[in-house]
Amino acid sequence: MTGCGAETACRSAAAAGRGRRGSLFAGACAPLIAVAFLILGFVAAGARATAAASPAPVRTVALLTVQFLNDHADLEPTTDAERARLKSIEALFKTRLEDSGRYRFLSIPADLSAKIAAGPVIGSCGGCAFDYGKEVGADDAAWIVVQKVSDLILNLNVYMGDVKTRRLTFIHSVDIRGNTDKSWTRGIAYLIENYLLAGP
Repeated sequence: MTGCGAETACRSAAAAGRGRRGSLFAGACAPLIAVAFLILGFVAAGARATAAASPAPVRTVALLTVQFLNDHADLEPTTDAERARLKSIEALFKTRLEDSGRYRFLSIPADLSAKIAAGPVIGSCGGCAFDYGKEVGADDAAWIVVQKVSDLILNLNVYMGDVKTRRLTFIHSVDIRGNTDKSWTRGIAYLIENYLLAGP
């Protein structure tokens, strides 16, 4: 073999050796790379799941009033049973919302309650509900209105609004058939479960 031929053969052999070493290295590292990508995928998925599972901050609520509008008060004065039902649906409203883990109700000071009772009707006072809510440090102001058309037909309305933006965020109404403890309880429970707490 000539000098030139020997040199060419040596270079070819060296290149082949490097190729074999590169192939061996790639073959050995391929599983590790795959595992690394798999781990990164799990980490990313876990981070997304954690973010998705993080609960929204609990919002504080000032329930300002539970009003009763008796369309025929002159003929059928409001009864003690109806006043008791107002207190009952107020308690149920607070309990259901707090049990959801999404809301916490703040106490309304006695002097503010007296001011609300003596002032204009909540909802028709040019945004006073938001002012009252801000006064107690609440995120949301809320009020409930029960309208009695007759002993057979009543209408239950719930209003909630963001104190900071001064915008209503929830308004919904349900009809109640029958003026009984059971019908009032079913009405407020249905509104809460199917509308107020139905969203994410």
